[in-house]
Amino acid sequence: MRRNPWSGNQEVPPTPGEDGTSGRADKATNRDAATHGGGKSDNRVVPTKRPNKGGSAEPLAEVVEERRLTEGNAQQPATPRTQSRTGVSFGLLRVREAARRDKRARFTNLLHHVTLDLLRQSFFALKREAAPGVDGVTWRQYEANLEPQLHDLHGRVHRGAYRAQPSRRTYIPKADGKQRPLGIAALEDKIVQQAVATVLSHIYEEDFLGFSYGFRPGRHQHQALDALWVGVMDRKVRWVLDADIRGFFDTIDHEWMLKFVEHRIADPRILRLIRKWLKAGVSEDGQWSETTVGTPQGAVISPLLANVYLHYVFDLWTNLWRKQHATGDMIVVRYADDFVLGFQYHQDARQFLAELRDRLAHFGLTLHPDKTRLIQFGRFAAVNRQQRGLGKPETVNFLGFTHICSQTRSTKEFTVLRYTMAKRMRATLKAIRVALLRRRHDPLDQTAAWLARVLRGYYQYHAVPGNYGRLRAFWQRVKRIWFHTLRRRSHRAKLIWERFGPLADRWLPPPRILHPYPDVRFYAKHPK
Repeated sequence: MRRNPWSGNQEVPPTPGEDGTSGRADKATNRDAATHGGGKSDNRVVPTKRPNKGGSAEPLAEVVEERRLTEGNAQQPATPRTQSRTGVSFGLLRVREAARRDKRARFTNLLHHVTLDLLRQSFFALKREAAPGVDGVTWRQYEANLEPQLHDLHGRVHRGAYRAQPSRRTYIPKADGKQRPLGIAALEDKIVQQAVATVLSHIYEEDFLGFSYGFRPGRHQHQALDALWVGVMDRKVRWVLDADIRGFFDTIDHEWMLKFVEHRIADPRILRLIRKWLKAGVSEDGQWSETTVGTPQGAVISPLLANVYLHYVFDLWTNLWRKQHATGDMIVVRYADDFVLGFQYHQDARQFLAELRDRLAHFGLTLHPDKTRLIQFGRFAAVNRQQRGLGKPETVNFLGFTHICSQTRSTKEFTVLRYTMAKRMRATLKAIRVALLRRRHDPLDQTAAWLARVLRGYYQYHAVPGNYGRLRAFWQRVKRIWFHTLRRRSHRAKLIWERFGPLADRWLPPPRILHPYPDVRFYAKHPK
């Protein structure tokens, strides 16, 4: 097991072990066992009861079970089931234990965990209907001859013959009218990236800090929203820094990325794969172009690499700054490249923002000038701004919700209301209108079933306490859009609302709050 070259410790020659490290931890365990000889034992339990039958000439009819102690039970399954009914290999569990045991260990032997079974699981984890990359191969086409192609891919990966293909560049519209570039990788690149990301996640999930929520297994947007709500309500937060990194995925420095990965990964074959994906380039309108910075947004491996980059650039530095420089309370919530920080004192907030700009610039990143704001927000924001004649406190937009300083109706105590962002709501309604125009000649029951699924999906994310008014407005607006779309089917026999309204109320599910209050869910997982 090698030490981190940045830690200043002397490097130890590796002897590969089953967990991908040098196996030094196993040697330490054996040494401790030899030293403490009178400690725990893992010998078999010898049965004292004799078999029911049997002798020298007669076979045994029943033998009393011999068993090991709990710690040495070799009969327990090596691949415990998960909720998705997919198993985690025992080797990856050992990798995770080694990463948890030594935070500075470097893993020298990881590629052998990319097995044929893992490639198969990675293939079935991909989206079936995703757009094809430059190779033009779809998920269904690859499935038709799956096993031979996976065997060939597995062999090419392990003997070094695998070659990454360039990503196909496409653009999707953003809510502000701009376009977001996406890189669609070839199908085999997606499979290998998914497998490598699965292996690396077992290491980095032991390193990532608690306030990082984006693109991590077992974590989602509502956990980040709950953490922000609870932090503002329970801590002495008076100033909020709402920040966003400009073009983060397109400006990641490749050299810094590889250096950060090498903090933990010393397997040259894994590093070579990552370097291939970063240098593969993009293909747009049949023209290939080299990529010297950035990672394709939309690639399977990109979210993990982005979290690794921000872990070293932002998370560790921010956590250290909070401990050493903050003079008051400070909260941090990050989801991918969007992060919100709360401060008790204005001076702390201003100093952190100035030092953050320098920190990001050192690694080739900049804050978005229009999406980065330091505002007065919290329990006393309304009173302080009213005394200075500044009006109501400004709002914070985070993960699709607008956070507003408000009061409860009954006790008039401070609370943070969360409404669906108006810009996001308008963009969703516009997309529904376009889709309904394409479906206006479909049977009504089919369109109603599709709209019901759309509404349930929308409620599943946005149905938080306090947002019922926005949800009901969205429901009413969807019914109106569908009504006007159906009236365009023909110039004769115009549909009237008195006939359509009751049918729409029966077909389309009305809104209801689905999520608990943030403090209930947050403290259920993080007790006080």
